Amino acid sequence: MLTPLGILAVNASAFVMMHLDAFRIVIAGLALLSGLVLNGLTAWWLLRLASLHAPPLFREYRTWAVGAAVLIVALTAAGGGYLTYLGMRDPRHLPDSLSMIVAAFMLLLPFAVSFAGRRMAGLGGIIPVDEPTSKEKSPSRRGAPLSRRT
Repeated sequence: MLTPLGILAVNASAFVMMHLDAFRIVIAGLALLSGLVLNGLTAWWLLRLASLHAPPLFREYRTWAVGAAVLIVALTAAGGGYLTYLGMRDPRHLPDSLSMIVAAFMLLLPFAVSFAGRRMAGLGGIIPVDEPTSKEKSPSRRGAPLSRRT
């Protein structure tokens, strides 16, 4: 079972290396798309967080905030795609350190921005979760009247 998969992987790798010029355009395009999606979702979450925690300020500067977010997302995604394209220019030097660093940066950037945003907003944890307010919490059994206890 493993040998046929290994043979297919080696042949696929050889095919990619023979046609690296075409594949590097596709891979750079996918890196651009990935950067747009990951950074765009992070920017959308940060804008939503800003609108919830500072509504008057966000309403006043909404156009500027959205414009800055779009510009930052587009520049980081384009930079990631371009640097990925540059990193794959020489098939004799693959895996290229530039491509590896760019890929790691493109993966870690949304997590780092989300983590920093949550810390600045006073929320805990890494994964954005809507935390219940005090009104939405379930009532405790201690505070319930005696008639409701069973």
